[in-house]
Amino acid sequence: MIEKWTTTDEKYLLDLKIFEAKSRKRINPKNGMESYFTVLESQDWVNIIPVTKDNKIVMVEQYRHGTDSVTIELPGGMVEHGEDYADAAVRECIEETGYKGIGLPVRLGQVRPNPAFLTNKCTTFLWNDCELFNEQNLDHNEVINIKLFTIDEIKKMIDSGIINHSIILNAFMFYFMYKAII
Repeated sequence: MIEKWTTTDEKYLLDLKIFEAKSRKRINPKNGMESYFTVLESQDWVNIIPVTKDNKIVMVEQYRHGTDSVTIELPGGMVEHGEDYADAAVRECIEETGYKGIGLPVRLGQVRPNPAFLTNKCTTFLWNDCELFNEQNLDHNEVINIKLFTIDEIKKMIDSGIINHSIILNAFMFYFMYKAII
């Protein structure tokens, strides 16, 4: 059985706006050696699969700085301090797309984006019977096009690598399991 490592020291390194970098000194329980590990602390994230009344998935097309590319993704973002996860998913969906569903979204699952160095979680929700309700309410750093796709089109984009964001792929895995499609 793998034992949890003991933290003996923690140092603040840098505020990166959406991440806070820290260095943690930990003891290897197997050999007693101490080493420093960098971790990025972040608020938890949410994403949401908005499904229209005619069974189209509402997606967002946007530029991503990390890969210097335009991606097709689900609406989503950070959970604010003290905010309910479902409320955060609804907020992000309405802000980024203007679409709103009937009733409350359904929680499909939760993942750890990268436990090697990230401390947060990402929770996926499903929102049915969505309709365009409002204009987008984007912040000054967001440029988002709204795209509607059938589930067959989504599957083809996953197969071809057009949709390649790991968190979005996880969201669709939860969706397919929920719908018992796979």
